[in-house]
Amino acid sequence: MKPKPFGLVTVTIGKFPYKKCQSPCYTISVNLILFEAHEVGKTLPRRDERTIHLLKVLHKKAGDSFEAGLLDGGRGSGKIEKINLDGSIVFSLDVQGSPAPRLPLRVAAGFSRPIQVRRLLRELSSLGVQAIDLFGTELGEKSYRDTKLLNDGGARSALIEGAAQSRDTTIPALSVFDSVEQWLRQCPWEEQYRHTVPLLIAADNVRPEGALSRIAPTKRPVVLAIGSERGWSDRERDLFEAAGFSRLSLGSRALRTETACVAAAVLALEKTGELG
Repeated sequence: MKPKPFGLVTVTIGKFPYKKCQSPCYTISVNLILFEAHEVGKTLPRRDERTIHLLKVLHKKAGDSFEAGLLDGGRGSGKIEKINLDGSIVFSLDVQGSPAPRLPLRVAAGFSRPIQVRRLLRELSSLGVQAIDLFGTELGEKSYRDTKLLNDGGARSALIEGAAQSRDTTIPALSVFDSVEQWLRQCPWEEQYRHTVPLLIAADNVRPEGALSRIAPTKRPVVLAIGSERGWSDRERDLFEAAGFSRLSLGSRALRTETACVAAAVLALEKTGELG
């Protein structure tokens, strides 16, 4: 079976009283206003969250500039050319260069509550990880796999939100797998890291072989697996061991999945020298 793709349909706006918009969604905490190529030359609707951010939060007026980027493209500046009577914005962009490469880290996580998945996607995108995989786990809540987030544009919205927060113009690749077993069988990282052997780590606080914080620095890319909040089953631990993963602890505390993902990702990036 192939990983399930996630769809881009309609994006629900999270913090504002508007129902939906056709453009990617942005929250008021962004540091970079991101646009997609098909939006260039068009007006930005009044109810688009970027319009709200520019006019209500940044208090921009016609003629003002703002920090902008093109998704999968360069960074630079935007300018509000005109604010129409209906509240929409006519804008221009001056962006240059190529996007910075994302960091050599692939994070796989067990499904958690939809609101946690959204936070997880946003924060991992902000950290610059290269790819994110979601999979079902044997001890995880089965109903979480049916989240609409993956089909209504919410997942993509969260990824873009994280990129905008960190002034990035790219987002991680996102794939969905039915189970840990399917993910391990397909080894999606092999194509990604075809010219090197990545360091394979499964976070495990129950039967760890060591601590993630104590591994030696490495120049290899890292593939990091994090379980659902109930952790791994013994069968999944055996599957990881057979696949060459080291089971390493994040400490004695029981963490939420999105907290464990962020903590483990930061530790892994520190070990690869990407934070320095």
